[in-house]
Amino acid sequence: MSEPQPTPSSVPERLRAAVARARASAARRPVPWIAGGLAAVLVVGSGGAVAVASAMTQPARTTAGPAPTSSPSSAPSRTATTRPTGKPSPTATPTARAVPDSPATPAPLRTCSIATAASAPGLGDFEGYVMDAKTGEVLFSKHGERPAQTGSVMKTLTSATALAVLGGDHRIPTTVTRESAGTIALVGHGDATLSAGAGTVYPGAPTLAQLAQQVKAKVGSTPVTTIVTDDSYWSDADAWDPTWPVSERTIGYQPEVTALMVDGDRANPAAATSPRSEDPVGRAGAAFRAALANAGVAGAASAQIVERATTSSDTIASVSSQPVSTLIGQMIPNSDNTLAEMLARVSSKESGANGSAASLTGVYQSALRSYGVDPAGIVIKDGSGESAANAVSPEFVAHLMVQVAAGAKGLGTLADALPVAGVSGTLASRFTGANAVARGKVHAKTGWIDSANTLGGYIEAADGSRLTFAFYAIGSSRAAALPALDAVTAATYSCGSKLTAS
Repeated sequence: MSEPQPTPSSVPERLRAAVARARASAARRPVPWIAGGLAAVLVVGSGGAVAVASAMTQPARTTAGPAPTSSPSSAPSRTATTRPTGKPSPTATPTARAVPDSPATPAPLRTCSIATAASAPGLGDFEGYVMDAKTGEVLFSKHGERPAQTGSVMKTLTSATALAVLGGDHRIPTTVTRESAGTIALVGHGDATLSAGAGTVYPGAPTLAQLAQQVKAKVGSTPVTTIVTDDSYWSDADAWDPTWPVSERTIGYQPEVTALMVDGDRANPAAATSPRSEDPVGRAGAAFRAALANAGVAGAASAQIVERATTSSDTIASVSSQPVSTLIGQMIPNSDNTLAEMLARVSSKESGANGSAASLTGVYQSALRSYGVDPAGIVIKDGSGESAANAVSPEFVAHLMVQVAAGAKGLGTLADALPVAGVSGTLASRFTGANAVARGKVHAKTGWIDSANTLGGYIEAADGSRLTFAFYAIGSSRAAALPALDAVTAATYSCGSKLTAS
């Protein structure tokens, strides 16, 4: 039931009594009166004189304990009032103030500068770009948007392209076909790891001996009089880029890029850096003839070797490379140019292009878009980064590295292979002295050609943030560039997300 309402005639007398009690209370305790008086004004204004008296006689709340609970003799509750119909109105429910599920975290003040390190003379014509991998915020850029020669940082683009086009499980075959009773053909499809068996820098590589044993099982006692060597999977007309120094071949960093070769065409198969020839296909044919002879294939020791495309699809033997994921793990840490060129050309062929060097820009652009980055404007002359005519901005590399660091779409294979500062690969002996603060925290691909030294990857920074970056030191000597690159990278590590562009 509703509480009875006061009659109009009783209000003035009761109001005067309430006011008198309020004045007396205020005289005794002036501080509680301030709050109580305000309540009295509000309630009186609504016609609740009984509530005024009750409010003025309640003891003031303190922090010593909870507020007292109203007794049944206290003023009537205001949670229900009588409407003209005599029915109680519903209790008013206060509207809750909306609170965000995840309140925004204040952005750190960006007050840490790498300007001094980025101005070191050893960096030459410096280009650099740093971004926060989580927020996408650009933290630093100095000519970062300018496409330039990458050195072997290009191998990160080559790896990403191969993973997008081929997939990490893809294996590159080498086959033998039978053209006639006495003629067989060794057919290359771009596996430079195929080994003659006298040592190899590619653990787990397939061997010519495996092919020879399969051939013997097929041909039986029939003599082999002619061995065709077929490298027509792509044209070898552009096997050597004119911008590559010839010393890259004679010293032993780079072979001519043919679809058929053995042991990367190294004179010493067990040495990563070993002189290469001007005829990888001929070398492969001679090594295969020796393997056939060792396997006991009749007539093989004196067989004629002819270089041309095979006329047969009758495959009698086949071996395959390690998976692409394994090849990337062999290529990136030690910056193997041979594998880089093979993966670039095979990616071109498997994407539907012709395997030429001229096709690479289009092939790379199409593949790299699949990672959500914009490759417009990049120029790809080779897969290794040897050419000074390559043009990729530090900005693009940093954006790609966001995906690499996150392991997106199979790129964890590349992330796992990146050298680590002071720990592994081509960064194992770097980041010393004052720069040692970043040891173990920088995951990046190194680059070195005569006209540029580069570094690109990601940093697990001192403040816990993850930064992606690319730094190019163009036109300075290697001796000056390497410590300068390490210093600007270490400074970036120390700044973390507080890095300022100025």
